Amino acid sequence: MDINLEIQKAFEVIQQGGIILYPTDTVWGIGCDATNAEAVAKIYKLKQRAETQSMICLMNGEKMMYNVFKDIPEVAWQIIDLSEKPTTLILDKPRNVAANLIATDNTLGIRIVKEPFCFKLMEKMRKPLVSTSANISGQPTPIAFKDISPEIIKGVDYVVNLHREKIAGKPSTIIKLTSDSQVKVIRK
Repeated sequence: MDINLEIQKAFEVIQQGGIILYPTDTVWGIGCDATNAEAVAKIYKLKQRAETQSMICLMNGEKMMYNVFKDIPEVAWQIIDLSEKPTTLILDKPRNVAANLIATDNTLGIRIVKEPFCFKLMEKMRKPLVSTSANISGQPTPIAFKDISPEIIKGVDYVVNLHREKIAGKPSTIIKLTSDSQVKVIRK
């Protein structure tokens, strides 16, 4: 299994507005280019999920974060630096992403990833990557590739051929930060 080949294949599908099934730093995810509203809509449709239930974006660092959020509270960087496990932050007033990714309260959940596949794929894309668990809305989150329903596997444009044996840890911790620096833990 060649990670660079998988990155190239996934990148080509994403460039064409496709959606991929891929391993993340937590559970398997369904993803696409976070700036492509049509691709985002395909994921909602596949998951049978209302567009009002927003999805998160993975990012690969500070530069990408500042491209999406003009103002990032100082506490966000502290949480990112101190978190020992994957942590999703919900921040105010995102821009430069598809409108159908943004929650009704004008926030967006993001996670900075170091996982090599996701990280390098985003380096190539130069854009954030949508990430949502690989299940039909309301069904349990699969913790391993073998638990993903055939419906999901058939519904994506490309399935990344890496880490198929890996059992995932828990989904990420979710912390909401408002621009006036209030911190609220949504999922531990």
